[in-house]
Amino acid sequence: MPNTPLFDEARIAVNRLRAARRFEPGADFLLDIVSRELAERLEAVERHFPVAAELHGYSGLVADALRKGGKVDTIMRIETSRELLAGAEGSMVASLEHVPLAPESLDLVVSPLSLHLTNDTPGVFIQICRALRPDGLFLATLPGAGTLSELRESLLAAEAEMASGVGPRVIPFADVRDAGALLQRGGFALPVADIETYTVRYDTMFGLVRDLRAMGMQNPLIGRSSQPLSRATVLRAASIYAERFSDADGRIRATFNIIYLSGWRPHESQQKPLKPGSARVSLADVLK
Repeated sequence: MPNTPLFDEARIAVNRLRAARRFEPGADFLLDIVSRELAERLEAVERHFPVAAELHGYSGLVADALRKGGKVDTIMRIETSRELLAGAEGSMVASLEHVPLAPESLDLVVSPLSLHLTNDTPGVFIQICRALRPDGLFLATLPGAGTLSELRESLLAAEAEMASGVGPRVIPFADVRDAGALLQRGGFALPVADIETYTVRYDTMFGLVRDLRAMGMQNPLIGRSSQPLSRATVLRAASIYAERFSDADGRIRATFNIIYLSGWRPHESQQKPLKPGSARVSLADVLK
C-alpha cells in the first residue's frame, strides 16, 4: 500500500451501500453504457471464457451483460458488501484493494468503474494478473482525466470567491497513457488503452450532484474538508456552472471520459515483438 493513502476505503464502502439502498432508476446510466460496450468488445474476441469474475461492479449490470452475450459460462461477483451482492451465487466480499481469487483460477476478469478508487492501483493490477490463467483476459473501465471538469472548475471558482480557501471536491482521474502503463506494470501482455467521451446534460448542477450521489460517488478523499460547503457557495457554484458550461437551451453539460483497458496474462502462444537485429531487410534498403 502507498505510504499516504488518497482514498478513505470505509467511506467508499458506505457511499456504495447507501447508493444501493436508495437506488434511483436511470442514475446508473454510466454503468449501463460500459456494460453494453464491454459486452460488445468481448463479442469481438474469438474466444470462450468458462470462468469469469466481475470485480466491484455495483449492481451486477456488467455480469448480466456478459452472461447474456454467451461468451462466459460462469461469472462470480466480488463486492465490498454482502448486501450489494443480493444473493448472487458464487459471490465473495472483499475490499477494493484485495482480489480474493486463487492464482490462475480464472479465464476472464472484468472491473467496471471502480479501480480509480483504489489506493494501491498497481498492486490490484498485479493481483488480477496472478488470478488469471495464462492467456486469460482482463477488461476494465475507469473515469479518465477531464471527467467532471466542469463541476471541478465551478466548485473551485465558487469556493475561492466565497470562502477563505479551497479544498479538493472532485477526485483526480488518471490519464489514458498512465492507465495503459498500469497494465504493463501489472504484468499484462498486449495492453490496450483507449478512451470514449460521453457528454450528459442536466437542467442544473443539482441534477448532476444527485446522480453522483446515486452512483455512490460522493467525495471519498482522505484530504477532503470536514466542513461542508455553505448554501451560498453551492448556489454560487451552480450559477458559475450555468454561466460557463450551458448550451443554447440553458441546459448544462457534464463530461465523462471513460478509459477502456484490456490486457492478457502472458502465454507462449501470444504474438511477441521481433528481437532486435532479427529483421531481414534494412530500413536503409527500403528507403532507397
